[in-house]
Amino acid sequence: MSNLKYRLLTIAALIVASGWALFPRQTIERVKRADGFGYDTVKKVPLKLGLDLRGGMHLTLEIDESRGAVANKPEALDRALKVVRTRIDQFGVSEPVVQKVGTDRIVVELPGIDDPARATDVVQKAAFLQFQITDKTGALEKVAPRLDGIIKDKKLAKAASPDVRGDSAKKGSEIKSLFAGAVDSAKKKSAADTTTTAANGPFARLISPAQYPGFYYVATTDQPEIEGYLANADIQAALPPGKVLKWGVDTVSAGNRWLRPIYMLDARPIITGEYLTDAKPNSVPIEGTVVEFTLNNEGGRRFKNETGKHVNDYMAIVLDDRVMSAPVIKSAIGTRGQITMGGGDLQAAQDLALVLRAGALPAPLKVAEVRQIGASLGQDSINKGILAGVIAIGLVVVIMLVYYRFSGLLAVVALVLYVLFTLAALAGFGAVLTLPGLAGFVLSIGIAVDANVLIFERIREELVHGKAVRTAIDEGFRHAMSAIIDSNVSTALTAAVLYQYGTGPVKGFAVTLLAGIAASMVSAIFVVRTFFLLWLSRNRSAETLSI
Repeated sequence: MSNLKYRLLTIAALIVASGWALFPRQTIERVKRADGFGYDTVKKVPLKLGLDLRGGMHLTLEIDESRGAVANKPEALDRALKVVRTRIDQFGVSEPVVQKVGTDRIVVELPGIDDPARATDVVQKAAFLQFQITDKTGALEKVAPRLDGIIKDKKLAKAASPDVRGDSAKKGSEIKSLFAGAVDSAKKKSAADTTTTAANGPFARLISPAQYPGFYYVATTDQPEIEGYLANADIQAALPPGKVLKWGVDTVSAGNRWLRPIYMLDARPIITGEYLTDAKPNSVPIEGTVVEFTLNNEGGRRFKNETGKHVNDYMAIVLDDRVMSAPVIKSAIGTRGQITMGGGDLQAAQDLALVLRAGALPAPLKVAEVRQIGASLGQDSINKGILAGVIAIGLVVVIMLVYYRFSGLLAVVALVLYVLFTLAALAGFGAVLTLPGLAGFVLSIGIAVDANVLIFERIREELVHGKAVRTAIDEGFRHAMSAIIDSNVSTALTAAVLYQYGTGPVKGFAVTLLAGIAASMVSAIFVVRTFFLLWLSRNRSAETLSI
């Protein structure tokens, strides 16, 4: 009797857990409200629907050659396909479609996506990580007069009235005064001489040195003008050899104005992100939101060796040609480090960690097309598919009741629990229900009933041989077990192969079939036997069984 009590408690616990897994609950969406403030709170059903049942987001990506031709374009597209697929898998979208179309495009379809802008950014981000030392030689100050001369000779400067020019020069001197106090007297004198000779130069007046070597500031209103100058081939050729200028991602306020940092860096990175093995977001008290990264052994050795040569120098952490942060190297750094996100939130850190783990794109991608798509199957097809499933289940129930009578009724009740357990398993593992998945679900119902058929037929044989009801039930379950295990294992192996090598709907079919097989073992063997034991406890003197 105690064994029966534990069985009933186990079944009750499974029912409660399944109900909890399927219960709609209030969830904070990751999409901001239309007004841009806060997030919407909506009731979400845990069981997700696939593209064919719900629709979703369609992206068409192609290699961006606006910055130059890409060598071996087909190979670059194949590598980009792998990176995009890895990012989508880590992004948490179930049952996505990621495939190459032709020789120059990648199509991405994401079912039920809640934040299209974020998904597009994650897929498109290049994620090329570099660590570069900031310039310590004052190279930009030395070359500034030459740059100003080129701008004047080529007439690259923006046309402006004398009043506006004077106002810009005044703004430049105001910015310089903000940082002048942090420069030692010798450097201050040198900077003053440079400023005197080129104070009104179109380039020098817009860039102001900060308190650290290689750090400069530009008013955000002047950033487009500086970018225009740097895009010129003559200006690029005149920049100091072995040095590069790169913008920072953050801005700082200076009174009622905003400034963006720009850095002069050594062109050769001390290490790149190709050695990165892991990245995860974190929140620390002083730095705020950070991304902690781990390098492999070879990368750790190189990083430790290079950072050991630059103790007390500043190292810029550059992602996609933008400086995320530029901390001072206090000691040699090994396999672990961190990227400070500045004003970025935890969601931004999670996305950065995701793309770093997935790897850098071999070539930049651009979005050629983005649109929301409806269910790929018409509502009529969906309705007919559901109707076919209902008819199939109804026939199974009728046949079990007519052919096996009372025992068939126990199997039908167990079948109801099987449906609950299967759907709960799909919801718990975040699986997506597609129309092929529904087919797998109906097929697994047949598997569940097949196990009961094997058991019932064996019980009938034992009863024919004159054994008592209790003995016949025990012998029926024991002798049918090997055949049940063989059939379920062979089907599970087939489903596992489909899951491993299939994509999209095929994988959805395999997932649902695997969940159904597991649930059918519980319902057909454990639940039905518990029902028989409960019936026997109430009919101890039973001499016949309706089977």
